[in-house]
Amino acid sequence: MEQEKGWILVSACLLGVNAKYNAGNNRNAAVLALSREFNLLPVCPEQLGGLPTPRPATEIRGGAGEQVLQGRAWVCTAAGQDRSDAFLRGARETLSLAELYGVGAAVFKARSPSCGCGRVYDGSFAGTLQPGDGVTTALLKQKGISVFTEEEVFRLQEWTQMKDS
Repeated sequence: MEQEKGWILVSACLLGVNAKYNAGNNRNAAVLALSREFNLLPVCPEQLGGLPTPRPATEIRGGAGEQVLQGRAWVCTAAGQDRSDAFLRGARETLSLAELYGVGAAVFKARSPSCGCGRVYDGSFAGTLQPGDGVTTALLKQKGISVFTEEEVFRLQEWTQMKDS
């Protein structure tokens, strides 16, 4: 009997949904191929937080997602408009979906202020990266959900084997 496929969260933009801040997408064939092994649950935390598409680009100032969750950093536009509340709301909504579907992992867009994992832009809008996670990734990790970027799809196989052993 065939085992039922588990669910993973995936940044909607990686699946070809025009959810990016500029109304584009980051369609990724390797991420789409995951549908052979998993049920893919597309999410855009920024849209779930109430932000429109298109929307001004944002970056995290004063830290990374962990610090935004603690109220010690903020997500803002290049013009300085604070969008932290929407990012926090989107992170909570994404976590609710993860819990509802029993999700144990996510494949998210690298370097995003919501979805980035390991490195995010530093708030200078100069393309400079800093260590840390996006707001949603930080929250999911706090709750024990593994997060990978589209650049680390290969690690999902290792995660599956570890989880099943």
